[in-house]
Amino acid sequence: MLTVVLCGLRARWASFLGGFLALALGVGLLTTMGLGLSATFHAPERSPQRFASSPVVVQGQDRLTLDVRRGPDTVPVAQRLDRPQPVDRELLRELRARWPLTVHGGPATDGGRTPSGGPDAVGLDAPAAEVRALVGDRAQVLTGDARRNPDPDPERDARALVGLNALLGTTGGVTAFVSVFVVASTFAFAVALRRREFGLLRTAGATPGQVRRMLLAEATALGVLASAAGCALGAAGAPVLARALVDGGLAPGWFTVGDAVWPFHLAFWTGLTVALAGAVAASRRAGKVDPTAALREADVDTDVLPAGRALFGAGLLLAGLGLLVWTYATEPSELLKRKTYTTLPMLLVGGVALLSPLLVRPVARLLRLRGAVGTLVRENSAASVRRTAAVAAPVLVTVALAGTLFGSAASVTRARGVEAREQTTAQYVVSGEDLEPVAAAALPDGAVVSPTASTSLFVRDGAEAVVKYGARAVADPAAFAELARLPVVAGDPRDLDDRSIVVNEEFERRRVGETVEIWRADGSGPVRLRVVAVLALGTGDNGPYVTRANAPGALLDRIEARGGGEATARALEASGGTVRSADAWAAAGHPASSPQTRLGMVLVLGIALVYTVIGLANTLLMATSARGGELASLRLAGATRAQILRVVTGEALLATAIGALLGLAVTAAVLGTLGAGLAALSAPVALVLPWATAGAAAAVCAAVAVAASALPAWRLTR
Repeated sequence: MLTVVLCGLRARWASFLGGFLALALGVGLLTTMGLGLSATFHAPERSPQRFASSPVVVQGQDRLTLDVRRGPDTVPVAQRLDRPQPVDRELLRELRARWPLTVHGGPATDGGRTPSGGPDAVGLDAPAAEVRALVGDRAQVLTGDARRNPDPDPERDARALVGLNALLGTTGGVTAFVSVFVVASTFAFAVALRRREFGLLRTAGATPGQVRRMLLAEATALGVLASAAGCALGAAGAPVLARALVDGGLAPGWFTVGDAVWPFHLAFWTGLTVALAGAVAASRRAGKVDPTAALREADVDTDVLPAGRALFGAGLLLAGLGLLVWTYATEPSELLKRKTYTTLPMLLVGGVALLSPLLVRPVARLLRLRGAVGTLVRENSAASVRRTAAVAAPVLVTVALAGTLFGSAASVTRARGVEAREQTTAQYVVSGEDLEPVAAAALPDGAVVSPTASTSLFVRDGAEAVVKYGARAVADPAAFAELARLPVVAGDPRDLDDRSIVVNEEFERRRVGETVEIWRADGSGPVRLRVVAVLALGTGDNGPYVTRANAPGALLDRIEARGGGEATARALEASGGTVRSADAWAAAGHPASSPQTRLGMVLVLGIALVYTVIGLANTLLMATSARGGELASLRLAGATRAQILRVVTGEALLATAIGALLGLAVTAAVLGTLGAGLAALSAPVALVLPWATAGAAAAVCAAVAVAASALPAWRLTR
């Protein structure tokens, strides 16, 4: 058996080359992504900056802790506040009476008070145990590395890794999905081309078990070699990926890959498992080949869709469609999230690809190609279902990923931009951090100005959760009501005051007149506010709204204005922010795609495209090389070399076109459901189909398909 396997690998190395490259590349990418992921789990340890010279720091509470029900028990749940609370004044007096204090890196002045009512943290040179005994639970006592918590944005490093973690995880998932698909397809098609060989082995006395074991042994050898090569490739590629992520703005400047070992183990054994999994179904089918049937029907496609593949494909397709419909019916807002429109299409793609042998024949029959060459192209494509489906499937994967990923991301972003513009009647919008209010005397007659600030609210969701909502704090409710054009479901936003709130449909209590219990951004509360209006959920940015009285410490970051013409625009410049027209503000806040997002999408699509190129080239090189007798018969029938080349390349182009059409069908299903979800959320339906991206992917596939089919055909017809 070993001799047969080694001889088979040596004799058919060209047939295994595509699977080897795909598997090695997949393992290499998984190794690279794993090394990158391992580096995103822990942000670098930074030394304290603000209180570097103070061995002990007393900081105000920076978390809101509420008790919630978890089954029969009551457990505390903590939510981080937007900013720490000021240190209690009485506590400051007690601390100052015993030790010198440092505030904001300098000596405490004015009794340790600041214009905001008190410092959020103070430094001390005192024994930590004595400080803790004095402070108790009135504040936090920080020592060692914890002293960096009062630094500006102490979680910026960890937050910078969240998006990178999601990107690398998504890319790793796409890599695993596409590699399994390409390797399994390669093995399945290779087995289909070797039916004559299996028939001869069966005629010579080989049992079905021996044929299966031979194929599994080949897959094991291929998997071990390719996985080992992939691990070496991944080790070399991880630093390159890290530099590319930093240069592209997807990772902070300090990001580097780690030296973890688990990514190598995970990638190697995943690669070997993929190789064996891809060969199992093919080996079972090969073991069932009847000797005489194989010799008689070696060039005829029969049983192109085994029952197992049909059931699995139908299951994936129904699962994908069912999850799309279920998500739309129960949580349409989930359709707008990247994890949803990245993962769900894979189920649809896998289902359609597995069922492609059922689809390619009717699609090919529908085409009306003229002339003898066109007739041969159509009939050969319809008759050789395995070959056509093997070419169409990887094209389907690439075009579907291009359409769903780029299309969904662009559609969600455009919907948010349109929604933001539709919700204000302002002519000008000022944006920036910590804006200065515009004096009324500086504004021309007839100008209406509405300043708002970002804040947070904490609300109990039933008895089992505490939810943090991003909210807007309104400085002038009358001006806000005049300029805002909110998607009101019930009530009237003009009734907003210091004792009320405007909520959206996501709130548990969302009926006008009901009372909502909230905690403010600084943790103060609870405060009971009456619901005066309910807004549609939209894309997720619709409310809630409160007045500045319920947003302590919130800094102005937006000023909307209407009326007064250019004089108003000049007056707004005194705020210190960027003055734009409302259209320009909406476009700047919701660009078609950020460079970081675009780079991430290109990375994912690039992986799929590389796999598609490998799969197409390998499949067509194997398929065309095995058609020597057929092409020779065409030459004997009077066909010229040019005509044969047109037939062969025409079949490749037709299969590519079928794959592209199926990919567009998957894209239409995903984007159609997304559009329905936007409509259900009362958000603007602004779908974007990325024709340029999908077309470019299809064009690359077509070029590779033509080259991979024409080169062996040219050699065989010499």
